[in-house]
Amino acid sequence: MSAWGFWRRRLTALAVGGALTAACAVATASPASNAYLQRKPFDEVIYFVLPDRFANGDTGNDHGGLIGGPLVTGFDPTRAGFYHGGDLKGLTHKLDYIQGLGATAVWLAPIFSNKPVQGSPGRESAAHHGYWITDFTDVDPHFGTRAEFKAFVDAAHARGMKVYMDIITNHTADVIQYRQCPANDCGYRSKADYPYATRGGIAGATINSGFAGDGVGTAENFAKLTRPDYAYSPYVPAGEESVKKPAWLNDLANYHNRGDSTFAGESSLHGDFAGLDDLFTENPRVVQGFIDIYGQWIDDFGIDGYRIDTARHVAPAFWQVFIPAMQARAKAKGIENFHIFGEVFDSDVAALARHTKVDGFPAVLDFAFQSTVTDIVARKAGTDRLARVFAVDVIYQGGEATALQLPTFLGNHDMGRFGHFVLKANPGVSDAELLERVTLGHALMMFSRGVPTIYYGDEQGFTGDGDYADSREDMFASKVSSYNDNRLVGSNNRLGGAGATTATDSYRVDSPLYGRLAGMARIRAEHAALRSGRQVVRAQNDKPGLLALSRMADGSEYLVVFNTGSAPIAAQVEVETASRAWRSVRGACAGASSAPGSYRVEVGPLDYMICVSKGLQ
Repeated sequence: MSAWGFWRRRLTALAVGGALTAACAVATASPASNAYLQRKPFDEVIYFVLPDRFANGDTGNDHGGLIGGPLVTGFDPTRAGFYHGGDLKGLTHKLDYIQGLGATAVWLAPIFSNKPVQGSPGRESAAHHGYWITDFTDVDPHFGTRAEFKAFVDAAHARGMKVYMDIITNHTADVIQYRQCPANDCGYRSKADYPYATRGGIAGATINSGFAGDGVGTAENFAKLTRPDYAYSPYVPAGEESVKKPAWLNDLANYHNRGDSTFAGESSLHGDFAGLDDLFTENPRVVQGFIDIYGQWIDDFGIDGYRIDTARHVAPAFWQVFIPAMQARAKAKGIENFHIFGEVFDSDVAALARHTKVDGFPAVLDFAFQSTVTDIVARKAGTDRLARVFAVDVIYQGGEATALQLPTFLGNHDMGRFGHFVLKANPGVSDAELLERVTLGHALMMFSRGVPTIYYGDEQGFTGDGDYADSREDMFASKVSSYNDNRLVGSNNRLGGAGATTATDSYRVDSPLYGRLAGMARIRAEHAALRSGRQVVRAQNDKPGLLALSRMADGSEYLVVFNTGSAPIAAQVEVETASRAWRSVRGACAGASSAPGSYRVEVGPLDYMICVSKGLQ
C-alpha cells in the first residue's frame, strides 16, 4: 500500500462520525451550553474581516515590535498596501457591532506571523493581509499575541459565534531566491525540460538517483530527492536561514523551486505564486508538517473552521489526507460541524465542483454565484444566468446538500467590492439606485442556497476603487486619501458632497446597509427553510426582471421573488399545489393562491418579497 493510501484510510476512519442536530439558528448560546457547536455550516452568516483594517485596540503593536521606518516595520497608515494598526484586541472590542449585523461566524484573514515587507525597490508593500507567512505557529505581532487570539475566540464563543481561520499550505513568504535570477523574476521551468533527475536541465549532471517522481508520495521515495537544484539553484539569503517556523520549512527540499507560476497547466501546482515560495505538497514530510501545524491550532483554540487559501494550486493528494485529518482533529475536540472551504478562484461551476470530487473539499467559495449575481444585478444580464448556476448544483460531490454549504459572496479583498462593480457598470447611477442594487445583491445572497458571506465594510457602503489593496478600507478613521474620496453606498457624499467618508470611524449601526443586512439576517435566522430548505427555481427570464425561488422544508414553502429590473413586475408563479394559504415574511403577499399551483406576485423595481405557505404535508 502506498503512503497516500495508508494515510487516506487511517484518517478517513478517524473522521467518521455522526453530526449533531442543528438546534440554534441565531448566535445566542452561552459558553456553558456550547449550543453554537450544534449549528451546521448552512446555518451561519459569515463576516469576513481583515484584522489590520477593522479596529485598533492597542497602538503599542502597530509597528509589530520592530524599529525603523515603514520599509522595516511595514506600518504606514497613509499607504493602502501597508499595515494600518488594526489588531485582535480591536476586533474583540467590536464583536457587539459584528453580532448586531446578524453575523454568526467571523472569518479572519490569516493572523500568522508574516515577513513584514516584500517587493522590489520602489514597489514594496507590507503583509497587512497576512498571506506572507514565516511562522505558522504564532500570531503576527502587528495583530497581537496568542493570548489575545484566545481571548478573541473565547469572547466570540461566549456570544455563540464561531471563528474561522484563513490558512495557507501552498506557499510561505518569499524567502528562497534563485542564483540565476538576481532580479527575482525567474520564469517557470517544467518537469519535462528540467526533470528531477538532472541538474539544471536534461543535459545536466545526474542527481537524485532513484527518485521515482512526485507521483509516488512515500517517505522512502522522497528520501532520494537530495538535490533541489534540478531547475534553478535555490538559496536562502544570509540572515534568513532559520526565519521560518517550524524548522522543517527552512529545508529547500520541501519546495518545488521551479520559478514563477503562469497559473496554467503544470505550473499551477508547481510554480511560485507571484514569487512566494511554493511548497512541495506531494512530499509526505510537508503533508504531515501541515497536519501537525493546523491540528495544533484546533487543539489550542477550539476554532470552528478553516478557509483554505489558493486551494487549486496544491496537489489533490495533499487534500485527500489533510482534510480528513482536520475533521478528525476537530471531532476529537468536540467540534462536529467544523467548516472547511477552499478558495478556487474560478467562476466555472465544473472547476469548482472538481475540487469537491477529486480533492475532497466539503465546500468551496462560490465564485460562480459571485460572478453571476454581479452580472444580473450590476450588469443587467438575464436572471436565467443564475438559474443555470443553481441547475448544476448536482455536480458537486454530495449534490445539492453540498451546495447548501458553499459560502456565497459578492466581493472580497482580492477582486474588489460589489459596490464598485455596480458603480463601474452604471456610470452616473443615482444614489437611490446604487443603494437598491447593492441591497438586492445582498438579498440574493441571503435568501438563496449557500452560506452568505459579508465582506467587512460592505454594510457601511464601502465601494473601494478597484481590487486588492484598493478594496481594503479602514473601518477606523482612515488616513489613506484614495479611500477617503470614495463614493459610499447609502451616503450623500456623491461628487464630493458632505456625506460620510472613510475619514471618520465607520461603525454606524444606523447606516442604511447595516440596517438592511441586519434585517435580512434576522429573517434568515427566524426561518430555517431559508437556510436549509430544498431550493427550486420557479421563474426566470433572459432579461432583467423576475427570478423566483421556492425554499421548502418541514411542510412549508417559502417563495422568494426578486425583481432585477427597473420596472414593476406582476406575474403568476408556479408553486406547490398544496400551498394554498400564504402570509408575508417580507413585502405585500397575497393571502391565497390564484389557483392550485399558481400564485400571483407583484414586486417593485430592484426589490424582493418573501411569502410563506404552511400547507405542505
